[in-house]
Amino acid sequence: MNTSSPTRIVVVGGVAGGMSCAARARRLDESAEIVVLERGEHVSFANCGLPYYVGGEIAEAGSLLVQTPERLRAALDLDVRPGHEVVGLDAEAREVLVRTDRGEERLAYDALVLSPGARAVRPPLPGLDSSRVRTLRTVDDAVALREQVDGGARRAVVLGAGFIGVEAAEALAAQGLDTTLVELAPHVLPPLEAELAWLVTEELRRLGIAVHAGTGAQEVVTGADHDVVVLADGTRLAADLVVLSVGVRPDTEVFERAGVATERGAIVVDEHGRTSLPGVWAVGDATVSTDPVTGVRRPVALAGPANRAGRLVADHILRPHAARPVPQPLGTAIVRAGGLTAAMTGANRGALDDAGIAYRTLHLHPNQHAGYFPGADQVHLVVHVREEDGLLLGAQAVGTDGVDKRIDVLATAIRHRAEVADLIDLDLAYSPPYGQAKDAVNLVGMVGANVLDGTLRLWDARDVDEVLAGSLVLDVRSAGEVATGMLPGALHIPHTELRGRLEEVREAAAGRPVRVMCASGVRSAIAHRVLAQAGFDSASLSGGTSTLRAVLGERGAALLAPRVHQPA
Repeated sequence: MNTSSPTRIVVVGGVAGGMSCAARARRLDESAEIVVLERGEHVSFANCGLPYYVGGEIAEAGSLLVQTPERLRAALDLDVRPGHEVVGLDAEAREVLVRTDRGEERLAYDALVLSPGARAVRPPLPGLDSSRVRTLRTVDDAVALREQVDGGARRAVVLGAGFIGVEAAEALAAQGLDTTLVELAPHVLPPLEAELAWLVTEELRRLGIAVHAGTGAQEVVTGADHDVVVLADGTRLAADLVVLSVGVRPDTEVFERAGVATERGAIVVDEHGRTSLPGVWAVGDATVSTDPVTGVRRPVALAGPANRAGRLVADHILRPHAARPVPQPLGTAIVRAGGLTAAMTGANRGALDDAGIAYRTLHLHPNQHAGYFPGADQVHLVVHVREEDGLLLGAQAVGTDGVDKRIDVLATAIRHRAEVADLIDLDLAYSPPYGQAKDAVNLVGMVGANVLDGTLRLWDARDVDEVLAGSLVLDVRSAGEVATGMLPGALHIPHTELRGRLEEVREAAAGRPVRVMCASGVRSAIAHRVLAQAGFDSASLSGGTSTLRAVLGERGAALLAPRVHQPA
């Protein structure tokens, strides 16, 4: 028994961080009294599974309940109290004020852990009080949405195309509803790079989901039979149900009033989860984290970091001298959109630009397993590395298979501050059904090392207009490939013929730089080496036409229109 441990540990909020802390505390100390206060009905539920219940993949709402108070009492001797809302904190007296159906009561603590989570943002839009407008944060939310679906709803509008919004739209479309997804940012999944988000948008449209990006809701007009969502661009969308998923904010007002220090509403904690008040710790969505790549301070509303922080805070309460610090979360996340998976870790382009970090971006489209094995498909990768030394800064991927594996490996590499060339040496599992002898992650290392040492020079698809205006575009794909679409004014020479046709390139370039392209960047890299060693100002299109089409989006169909006649 740990005789020096607190007599009573009170945890405010269950689910991820709070319950992890309580469970770990019990495993460390059988003598402590551990009380968990949860204002809702459910103390431990799978909030990440809510959209899948709405979509019918999870058949029973009860499957979402990870634990019940009774099971937690039996297994861990935890005093779990649902329906107990903390409405006040007296740090000097070491008491919390708790509201229940029976009234208010005070509960003393020796150690207090705050895990209040976050609440859905409700923008000041007219009509959001309609009974047809729902959020998707709790089991009750999911049950209510499922009841609307089962009750005959035919048209759904989802406001917000973040992770939950995309999952909700997919779920509703799977249930047969005419579904529209609305996102104020320029594209769905705003943290995802635009060239990858375009792939997700196309997949959502394939599922029958209408996507309106770059515009937001202006008003919800309530009607007798249905509502109408009015967008800022004038579009009017009839809706039998509306899912509001425009973000979350830390639920911390009670604790701010009690003197807990916050930044932009999120609780400030040190490396062990301690708040500004003695004897008070905090974990989860309501706390401030420091981004390990950019140094930006922000809350991270993800289950994994909350669970890990809960465990480590319990360690610090009961074993302070041996407790490890709470790690700074990279924001590693993954989401399914139809047949595609999108995942990310570390910093994206926008975060790096805001932080003033100089970086290089790599685009790759390797197969997820051996090309000769049935089912081979591309993993579309975007990786950012620090320009000065190749330090890995962030990675994103979209594909039908193998995305999670690659992002998890890259997240591990970023956590351990690996440089891009270190990826070449990773000894990853290989068998034809699972990968390639040169895994996609190894290839990132090879491409990155070539870019940093000058062996490979890249041009970016976002600079296509500048390139068309001042360079010769050399397309080294096959004749069959260029027949499907080629940039205007480009010269076509297959890469296998390039060495014998260099004078043709020199004449066409007429002193201009040569910018090479192929389908994914492999053949154009080979061509670049030939040209560079022949004295040309050459660069290879990063990611090839696969990336170019995604960057161009709707414009791609026109700029890369099929050519009736190609140059010889």
